[in-house]
Amino acid sequence: MHVGLVSHIQRYSVHDGPGIRTTVFLKGCPLHCAWCHNPENISCRIELVVHRGRCVRCGECERVCPRAAFPENRRPHGTGWGEPGMNLLSSTSPSPEEENPWVCVSCGACVDACPTGARELRGREMTVAELMKQVLADRVFFEESKGGVTFSGGEPLRQSDFLQAALESCRAEGLPAAVDTCGYAPEQELLAVARLTDLFLYDLKFMNDARHKEYTGVSNGLILENLRALACSHPKIWLRVPVIPGLNDSPEEIEAMAEFVRGFSAIKRVCLLPYHRAGIGKFQQLDQDYRLPDLAPPEPAHLERLRERLGQFGLRVSIGG
Repeated sequence: MHVGLVSHIQRYSVHDGPGIRTTVFLKGCPLHCAWCHNPENISCRIELVVHRGRCVRCGECERVCPRAAFPENRRPHGTGWGEPGMNLLSSTSPSPEEENPWVCVSCGACVDACPTGARELRGREMTVAELMKQVLADRVFFEESKGGVTFSGGEPLRQSDFLQAALESCRAEGLPAAVDTCGYAPEQELLAVARLTDLFLYDLKFMNDARHKEYTGVSNGLILENLRALACSHPKIWLRVPVIPGLNDSPEEIEAMAEFVRGFSAIKRVCLLPYHRAGIGKFQQLDQDYRLPDLAPPEPAHLERLRERLGQFGLRVSIGG
């Protein structure tokens, strides 16, 4: 029985492939993009998030905590019950295996006790059967809109065994399935998933390797190699390029991307995804710093210029998607 760690399931999605889709967000990602809009999916563990605007400082969370994770002298920072403090198990947080009696282990006691819903666990273990029960409830919308299921994250290939089992179930049920990937995974796992996937949404963030390392934490070498391998073995890829003003939207960067992908017939569309600031609040809920607090979204006219320039390379380009 395959069990995966699912962050959440978003129904009626229209931005993760064609038609109306149900998007399954899996936890875990090898990249740490500075502009990430789903930071709750980076960690491979269940996390506790705090919606500070809902907190009324009643103290119920502190009262029920079995590990005394709240006292002020045991927090690295935070000033009250509305501040997350030591409230999550992320890549920068102490492991529960450490012998620290006040490290939060995301047990959920404070979540159940909170009267305002200010505290929430992100991440739930699910079997493929449990996942499919929810997905199949939307079959009628897939059939009418030519939509389907999209597996996203995080990076879904971080849970490749669960992903493959879920894709096999989708195929058995006749549900079109897409995989949204950053491409940073072993090639054999990517190609194993490819045989079960109808559409790939493949992210390409930078062609410049130094900048890729600076803003995502990893080299782009494997990502480019995997894109080449995938384009040679899979018939349908939508390339997704997040447009991050001042970072990856220079003429040199855009033209380098176009030159790299223009010969791949499998790439049916290039989607320009304009940067947005929705991730800032999520970083705050996780009590993490956001690296680009002053960055503004790109202007529509700038996006149109990028679309036109990419189109000159014979690529089909859309803004969004």
